Amino acid sequence: MSDLRETALKSKAWPFEEARKVLKRYAKGAPEKGFVLFETGYGPSGLPHIGTFGEVARTTMIKRAFEEISDIPTKLVCFSDDLDGMRKVPGNVPNPEALADHLQRPLTSVPDPFGTHESFGHHNNAMLRRFLDTFGFEYEFISAAEFYGSGQFDEVLKRAVDKYDEVMAVMLKSLREERRQTYSIFLPIHPESGRVLYVPMKKVCAETYTITFDDEDGKEWTLPVTGGNVKLQWKPDFGARWAALGVDFEMYGKDHSTNTPIYDSICRILGHRAPDHFTYELFLDANGQKISKTSGNGISIDEWLTYASSESLSYFMYLKPKTAKRMHFDVIPKAVDEYHQQLRAYHGQDTKGQLNNPVWHIHGGDVPQSDMVVPFAMLLNIASVSNAEDKETLWGFINKYAPDATPETNPTLDQAAGFAVAYFNDFVKPAKTYRLPTDQERTALSDLAEALKSPKAALAAIAKKNKIDGKDDALPEVDFGSDDFLQSVVFAIGKIHGFDPLRAWFSAIYEVLLGATQGPRFGGFIALYGVDETIALIDSALNGDLVSD
Repeated sequence: MSDLRETALKSKAWPFEEARKVLKRYAKGAPEKGFVLFETGYGPSGLPHIGTFGEVARTTMIKRAFEEISDIPTKLVCFSDDLDGMRKVPGNVPNPEALADHLQRPLTSVPDPFGTHESFGHHNNAMLRRFLDTFGFEYEFISAAEFYGSGQFDEVLKRAVDKYDEVMAVMLKSLREERRQTYSIFLPIHPESGRVLYVPMKKVCAETYTITFDDEDGKEWTLPVTGGNVKLQWKPDFGARWAALGVDFEMYGKDHSTNTPIYDSICRILGHRAPDHFTYELFLDANGQKISKTSGNGISIDEWLTYASSESLSYFMYLKPKTAKRMHFDVIPKAVDEYHQQLRAYHGQDTKGQLNNPVWHIHGGDVPQSDMVVPFAMLLNIASVSNAEDKETLWGFINKYAPDATPETNPTLDQAAGFAVAYFNDFVKPAKTYRLPTDQERTALSDLAEALKSPKAALAAIAKKNKIDGKDDALPEVDFGSDDFLQSVVFAIGKIHGFDPLRAWFSAIYEVLLGATQGPRFGGFIALYGVDETIALIDSALNGDLVSD
């Protein structure tokens, strides 16, 4: 056994913990189908949202972890329930009123409001696949409409007829009394209207594998359960799909967790061992509400990719999957910078540390080097004070700080500079609110400007701060332009002027100079923006010029 596999078998990273549970299913040998099947489901009732990506990304992380600890082949299936009836018209599509006449028709029979695909279901499936392909996921896509219509589901549907009473018994326990009177696991698709019908069954025939029912107008119909004439209600469909495909693992959100015993029972009744599960917490919008495909709240995948890299989104999805995640635009800068912090740490870690590092799971062990010599948060602040309209403006500042960096040698940094300008213009600029300094802050800022004008004044400030702290005022040789030295100067001025706690001094700097409630490590900001430019910025703030803007 390799050292990597041995370490992976003990790793506490959550993808390895979940992968080991799947491996236990086949402790006695590989499955008859020849591979371990991971599945993720998708309801294409609206445009794919970021939670959909998170589900596939996390499942892929577990699949990769499994491949590290086992030689059994794997497969990932992305299953789209596009035969589901459209229950309501999504609010985030063009001309939604045009869809009103198609309620309860399968999504693959609803016209595409965007006018680009055969149906609304086909459009949303294409969007999903494009998003997944953007991130390089390896998966097999299965459409429910094709799965039912092609006959691939027929054997399990027949089994559901044979076991109808058993499956119904499982479902009826979970329903209110009034719902029980009309419930059936089968939903016929009306031969004339094409609508998915929620009607009681008059007869379920195991000899002919047909169902008999009355439609809404009282007309009796008999349809075969095979060939796409009938679909299963969504809860039975979950378990039946597992049985039909031989699914070994599926994760889903906390809102499904109470249904897990139902899904498992139906899967077993229909002849297959229930898969392993992983339940994650929900994604919330800025107001703490669950993200919904039909309402379009929260961040879309395209929106995230407008302001940051795909890897930063994968990093965000890796973190604490059992904790609810607020998905708003303000989470992006932190995710970008933390992702690059982990990249920088990775190459100096031992095997155990690397397998516990999120970037191993994001990149499948093939982890790149970070070329982000300037944090994303710092780029945002430089964009803010310079009112940058393009990334070339930011490169002017970057090259003062890192003369050897270029767009060609630092492509990730170059991309991030473009992202920072877009993020600044859309989110930071509209929210900037400068204020005038208090008397205490004005004096401190004036002294900071003086300290920045000469090494002698800066060293004197640090020496005075050391005396206040009761420390030796002897100072070593320093690089006046370094981040650390400039941070020491800022820190010393705050201490001299009695800011307690010192974070009140840094808050004043951000609010007065940057028009924000929080900001970067200010010594690093000065080094990047420039000492002379920072002095000019302080002068503008003291003159009231920033507030007048």
